[in-house]
Order: sequence, then C-alpha cells, then structure tokens
Amino acid sequence: MSGTLREHGATLVVSTIASLFAAALILFTGILSTAMDPELIEASGTFRVMLLMVSLVFILIALYVGAIVTANTFATIIAGRTRTIALLRLVGATSARVRARVAAEGLVVGALGALLGGALAVGLCALAVTLGPAQGWLPAGRAYPLFDPLALVALAIVVLTTWLAAWAGSRRVAGVSPIAATGAAVELRPEAARGRTARTVWALLLLISGSAVLALGIVLGLVTPLALLVAFVGGLLSFTGIALGAHLIMPPLLRLTGRMLGGSPTARLAAANAVRFPERSSRATIGLVIGVTLVTMFAVALDSYRTMTLIAFDADPAMAAALDETLSITTAIFTGLIGFSAVIAAVGMINTLSLGVLQRTRELGLLRALGFTGSQVRSMVIAESAQMTGAALGFGLLLGIFYGWAAAQSMLGSQAGIVAPTIPWPILVGVVAFGAVLAIGAAAAPARRAIRVSPVAALAVE
Repeated sequence: MSGTLREHGATLVVSTIASLFAAALILFTGILSTAMDPELIEASGTFRVMLLMVSLVFILIALYVGAIVTANTFATIIAGRTRTIALLRLVGATSARVRARVAAEGLVVGALGALLGGALAVGLCALAVTLGPAQGWLPAGRAYPLFDPLALVALAIVVLTTWLAAWAGSRRVAGVSPIAATGAAVELRPEAARGRTARTVWALLLLISGSAVLALGIVLGLVTPLALLVAFVGGLLSFTGIALGAHLIMPPLLRLTGRMLGGSPTARLAAANAVRFPERSSRATIGLVIGVTLVTMFAVALDSYRTMTLIAFDADPAMAAALDETLSITTAIFTGLIGFSAVIAAVGMINTLSLGVLQRTRELGLLRALGFTGSQVRSMVIAESAQMTGAALGFGLLLGIFYGWAAAQSMLGSQAGIVAPTIPWPILVGVVAFGAVLAIGAAAAPARRAIRVSPVAALAVE
C-alpha cells in the first residue's frame, strides 16, 4: 500500500530529526568529554562519574523522544487511511497482509530518515569541531571524535521504532470490519477512549511505581550521587505512565484552556473539537509536553546543580569558580542540544494538526456550507492550535520544574542537602515565547488548506 507524498514526507521529517537528535547528542557528548579540562576532571573524580551518567541519560532520552513522537505521527497517518485499508480488505487482503505492508512503509521511511539524520549529525559535529577552536568555543589542539558506535545503535533503534510504530498503528484499523470502515478516518470517541481499561491500568501502574522509584532516588541522593540512576528510572517510568494515559490526562487540561478562548462560535467549536477525539488531541499535544518538559527539566536541573555545587564547594573558592565556568559552558551546550527535542515535538504537532485538517475536509466543507466564512474557519483552526499549545506548555513546565529539581537533588543531595529548585526564568520565558510562535505557525498551513477548498468540493470528498 503506497501512501501519499504528504504522509510519507511528514514521517520522514520526524524520523530524520529524531535520528539527527540522537546521533548529534551522542557525538556532542564525546566532543564535550574531550573538551573538558583534564586537570579539573582529575581533581574531581565525582564530576567525571556524573558526566558519564548524564551522557547515558541524554542517550536514552534521545531514543525515548524519537520513539514517542514517531509512533504518534504514524498513528495519526494510519487513522486517516481507514478507507484505503477497508478497500484492500474488501478485495481480499488479510489483516496480517495489510499490517505487513504498512510496517514495510515504516521500515523504508525510518531507514531513509536515519541515513539523512545521521549524515546531518556528522556534518553538524564536523562544523562544530572546525569552527569551535577558531571561535574559542572549544579548546584547540585536541582530537575531537566524529564517530561513536553508539550513534549507529541509536540510528538502528530509530529505524526499528518507526517500523514498530507503523505495525502498532495499523493494529486497530486492520481489525475494523471492511464494510464499517469505508466511510472515514477511525478515531475513538471520548467514551470509547475512556473504556480502554488495559491501557489505563498500565498507565496507572507505571505512574505509581515510577513515582515511588523517583521518590526513592531523591532520598538515596542524600547518601550517594549514584542515586541519579535510580531517579532517572523512576522519572522515565512515571513519565511513560503520563504519556500512556494522555488520552485521560490531556482532555481536562484542554477543556480548561478552551474556556480561555472566549465565547464566540469559532472559539466554542475549537474547544469542542479539541476534546471530541481525545486520542487525536493527545497525540498532538503529548509530543509538545515531552519537548517542553525536557527543555525545562534540564534547564532547572543544571541551574539547580550549579547552585548546589557552589554550596558544596563553598570552602574552596578556586574549585567553585572553575566548576561554575565549566557548568556555564555545559548548560549552554546541553540546552542547545535538548532544544532539538522541542523541534521534534513542534514538527510532530504540526504534522498531526495538518493531517487532522486534511482528514476533516468534509467537516470543514459542511461548516462553510452552513455559513462559516473562510476567516472563521481559519480562526477555528488557529484557536485549536492555541488551545493545545497552551495546555501542553502549562503541563510541560510544571513537569519539567519537578523532574529537574528531582534530578539535581538525587545527584548532589549528599553534598548540599535538600535545596529548593533554582528556576532559570530567561529560559522558561523563551520556552513560552517558542510555544506562542508555534501555536500560530503550526496552524498557518492547515488553516490555508482548510479555506482553500470550496464547500462543494469539500463535501464531495469521501
């Protein structure tokens, strides 16, 4: 089964950026390790161990973000292919055969995205190590690595993830009756989404167990910095529970932000559309929640880490000054690298919103036929984007501040005790500004597409 160019383009962009993010993160970690002052690393064995642990955390996060965003994007594409899949079933194709063909598309697109992303990552790192010493970003006279076997492993996992996402995304539509599926895209209604007991139970189990492990990591952090690994596992499990239960968590948040849109007809329709299909809205917003959470988490963690380090080395001003300078460079580099997760999330949200508008052509045509002007339809699409962005921003900021504090506390609690989180307000303001731009930018292309089709032509779409 061959998909449309738009569908494959969307998945290709996500897999390419996910691969670029993963490979660049791993390669830049090696470059950063080479750039570190050898005397400082030798004088602080704990600092070296922490750098290695942080590197491992970055690698796992890169793969985690790529997996979730790719799976959500492909699930949206598959939901819009219901009629094509139904026609294949009607002419004799089995469910297994349909799923295999869909999975093959994911494998091909994932492999192409991994190749493009890997090549871009190497080129980006090569540019950095070439310009860095000349511009003073990196120490001169050192052999910076441009290859790491872990980068190949990361790219292979992105390919595998895309393939698995395509296979998983086809599970529900392949099981739908061919006759019942010939009409439109398959999206679960709110009552059906809430009725997914197994998914809800798993989400609760992961959230509760992950929170318990995270709390254990914070307590152990008062004894040893190795507690960061325990806290990381707890954070990963608890956030996976949040992502898995997004179909239950996000609709109430979307309803809350929907009330802020006003009482105009377009605003009320936008608010209703965002919660009418909770799975579709959750797929669009959870990626942005991940991106905002990660950026906020690392910004808060590194700022809190700096504060706690200065407290721990208060008796040694020289070491404190050296560590403060090093941490400033580390914060700038890691913030830039983690910014890739926000880009991945933004692309995922734009793709989901664009495909959603494409799948709702008849619905938008009906609104036009009932008297909605092109301007009103455009305003509705923009309001939907603003509603989803606002909910994702608020939730992501709260999660990021908490997870960032937990990471810093578990890593340096043994040296500084319990310390309140240090919040880097300039970075958080930048995140909010990015979200505001995204809310408008993500809706621009879908809004143009929504008003470009005439009402008669839109109602003729099957």
